[in-house]
Amino acid sequence: MALSEILKKAESLEGPIAGFLAEIVSIRSPSCGEKRAVERVCAEMRAVGFDDVRVDRLGSAIGRIGSGKKKIAIDAHIDTVGEGDRSLWNFDPFKGFVKDGRVWGRGSADQKGGAAAMVYAGKLIRDLALEGDYTLHCTATVMEEDCDGLCWKHLIEEENLRPDVCVITEPTGLNIYRGQRGRMEIEARVAGLSAHGSAPGRGVNAIYRMAPLIREIEGLNEKLRDDAFLGRGTVVMSDIRSTAPSLCSVADSCTVYLDRRLTAGETRESAVAEIEAIIKKADGSVRVPRYETAAYTGLIYPMDKYFPSWVVPEDHPAVAAAKAAHRSLFGSNARVGRWTFSTNGVSICGMHGIPCVGFGPGFEEQAHAPNEWTPVEHLWKAAAFYAAFVSAFGSRI
Repeated sequence: MALSEILKKAESLEGPIAGFLAEIVSIRSPSCGEKRAVERVCAEMRAVGFDDVRVDRLGSAIGRIGSGKKKIAIDAHIDTVGEGDRSLWNFDPFKGFVKDGRVWGRGSADQKGGAAAMVYAGKLIRDLALEGDYTLHCTATVMEEDCDGLCWKHLIEEENLRPDVCVITEPTGLNIYRGQRGRMEIEARVAGLSAHGSAPGRGVNAIYRMAPLIREIEGLNEKLRDDAFLGRGTVVMSDIRSTAPSLCSVADSCTVYLDRRLTAGETRESAVAEIEAIIKKADGSVRVPRYETAAYTGLIYPMDKYFPSWVVPEDHPAVAAAKAAHRSLFGSNARVGRWTFSTNGVSICGMHGIPCVGFGPGFEEQAHAPNEWTPVEHLWKAAAFYAAFVSAFGSRI
């Protein structure tokens, strides 16, 4: 099969792919509320010819094509963040539409665009008879925005889905990505002593105790490890809360929440120790939160909110196959890079060592932004890439 035929066929599907994406963008699917979107994706998988379509106990859709020896997965999470400040949007975030060569709406880039392209890659494989001695699993996964990698931790550990390679369809601008910094959440708490607000000297204000420590935590950004490929580790204070008997009382506790991005060589233990060294100055405590929220199916599958970094070497066969597929399809060498944000690769590769490559429609900068969009052209080109990659990697010894 000439690759030009894959491109030609994919371009002919531009309208259906864009229309499908606009439709699933219009289905609200926050983390733990993805049921309707999962059902719609399952219906489309069946319509385009997947051999088997099912939903796991956590709620992710799994579509299968083939039953050969080589096991390949393509992943797209279909939960999205909320709209944020509605006044920043020029249109209804949850009414997807196609205009000016783009699909608009919340999740069009992050990352239902990848899901639409993935499903139609299955149609390309079917229509062009690209099957081989491989099994392809396309996963439309849940809860990624709440807890990166939880869905794949469940797929690997409970469903025994362990592919030889996984293509992650988060937005890459049609470039090839091979890694990302890790992520973890840290909660630090300092105690005080409550007293009436009219006599603050009788108490110990936990907010004041925490205040100088916040500046020290911010200063860590100048000292954290750097990596030539992944970049520097970072820490961001994302929330601060206090408790007191009333609003006219001295605060008796202050808790801050940290988003810690981990570069190569940084671990859960090292990141916690850095914060502990600061918080202990006020006799405070530090912990890593545990995610224990029920999926839309009702299943609770606990996971600590620690998500390790991962990198696949550029000379790895999966990366080489991706580069070859891109060059053959599009006549140019792809830029090989990494994501700034986190993906389900934290579990697939970071925890379980399964190699991942990234290739997705849309741009990373659109993730979580108002007036989100993704180019229609990216959708059919991504579908062509997935079909070509699967066909090529599936034939590798």
